[in-house]
Amino acid sequence: MTLILLAISLLTALCFLAFRFAIYALPFMVGLTAFRFVHATDASFLLSALAAIGAGLLSVGIVIFVLGFAKNPALRLLALAVFAVPAMVAGYALVHGVTHDAIHSALTLNLVCGAGGLVVGLAAMANLNTLGERVLTA
Repeated sequence: MTLILLAISLLTALCFLAFRFAIYALPFMVGLTAFRFVHATDASFLLSALAAIGAGLLSVGIVIFVLGFAKNPALRLLALAVFAVPAMVAGYALVHGVTHDAIHSALTLNLVCGAGGLVVGLAAMANLNTLGERVLTA
C-alpha cells in the first residue's frame, strides 16, 4: 500500500513539474536551436550555453515588449499565441505520454490529450500575460 501511495505521489509531482516546464516550451526550443547553431560553429560549450540562455530570454522579452507596447488586441493575442502554441503541443505530448497505456480508445485519447494541450496553452498565455504586467508596471 505504501508503495502505491509513493508511486501516485511521485507521478503527481512529475506531472506538476512537467506542466511547469511545458509552459516554457518556446524559450526552451529557441534556446536549444541557438545552442545547436552556436555549437556547430565550433564554439565552446560555455559560449553555446550562454547563447542559448540569451536567446531564450530574448524570446520572452520580445513577447513581453509586444504585450507592453502594442495597443491592437489582435497583435497582443498573436504574440501570446506564438508563445502558447508550442506549449499546447508540449501539453498534448505530456498528457499522451502519461495516459496512452490507460486509455484504449483512440478518440477518447485524442480528446483527453487535446484538452490537456488546451489547458497547458491557456496556462502559458495567462502566465506570460501576468509576467508581462508585472514587468511593465514595476
